[in-house]
Amino acid sequence: MSFSPLNWLLGLFSLDIGIDLGTANTLVYVRGKGIVINEPSWVAVDRKTRVPLAIGAEAKELVGRTPTNIQAVRPLRDGVISEFEITEAMLRYFIDKAHAQNYVPIPRPRVVVGIPSGVTEVEKRAVYDATIAAGARAAYLIEEPMAAAIGAGLPVGEARGSMVLDIGGGTTEIAIFSMGGIVISRSLRVAGDEMDEDIIEYARSKHNLAIGERMAERVKISVGSAYALSEEKMVTLRGRNLVTGLPEAVEVSSIEIRDSLAESTRTLINLVKEAIDETPPEIIADLMEVGVCLAGGVSQLHGLAQRLQDEIKVTCWVAEDPLTCVARGAGYILDDLDNLARFLVGLERGSTRHH
Repeated sequence: MSFSPLNWLLGLFSLDIGIDLGTANTLVYVRGKGIVINEPSWVAVDRKTRVPLAIGAEAKELVGRTPTNIQAVRPLRDGVISEFEITEAMLRYFIDKAHAQNYVPIPRPRVVVGIPSGVTEVEKRAVYDATIAAGARAAYLIEEPMAAAIGAGLPVGEARGSMVLDIGGGTTEIAIFSMGGIVISRSLRVAGDEMDEDIIEYARSKHNLAIGERMAERVKISVGSAYALSEEKMVTLRGRNLVTGLPEAVEVSSIEIRDSLAESTRTLINLVKEAIDETPPEIIADLMEVGVCLAGGVSQLHGLAQRLQDEIKVTCWVAEDPLTCVARGAGYILDDLDNLARFLVGLERGSTRHH
């Protein structure tokens, strides 16, 4: 990367930004400030014009409550852009919001965005183009498991092997690293959203109760588990009785919720087992020493690390502040771009590294 006096000067004053553009939440890391934005990846739009009316936390409050002329949407599905213009508007909102916290005008930022591993060139290009269109001076892409590993402090640049399991809203990413590269990677579109759907389906089939996504998410966070709890809990599901059509509240136990999540949990565990089965023996020996790092919001599911540890016979631990690992890792790249650019992902038509 050649030295440019202009870029050096801009770098002194601009806010370099790392973004975890997630299916469920978007997080923004600003160099020197840490995580400054953590908001849901929701946008409320006018149904006819598709013009955004509310973004982030304000838009999520409208989910399930919008009038007929407004639609609340998530412009990313399974970690990739499904609605380009709305994603661009959301990115612009978050970048502008990060900038608005400063008291002086500053140049447009350099931005590193986390993307799921295994996305197509078209999907990479969509994220890159949306980031530039949203106001970035330069845009770079990094695979989410690599960003999560860097954010969690794993020694990805060393010869010894390390492993991260990043479970977000739309995708679960597994990667095993050595010498700055990914040795084994797996991506699965079973994650937090799928678990919410499991709870919705359970309420429907077992209790004839229709509940919303937000209710399912709250229940998952409060009592969802992958392992027997030391003290099982009760939680109230509120929704519409499918037989009478009237409002109803049903008490369910954490045991029932764990049963509803059993299939998704088993799918995640099998994915980890498959990755380990293909891992070279020397790296397996390293993993037995350093363990497996869990990142992403769903890594906080009660008992998941312990359940996984029992199944794969390797120590499993949850990263510090797992929800922010990808955003922090993306941001750390810009702290030392000359040396860490090797962790970025290029585009086939014009690399992201030419800026």
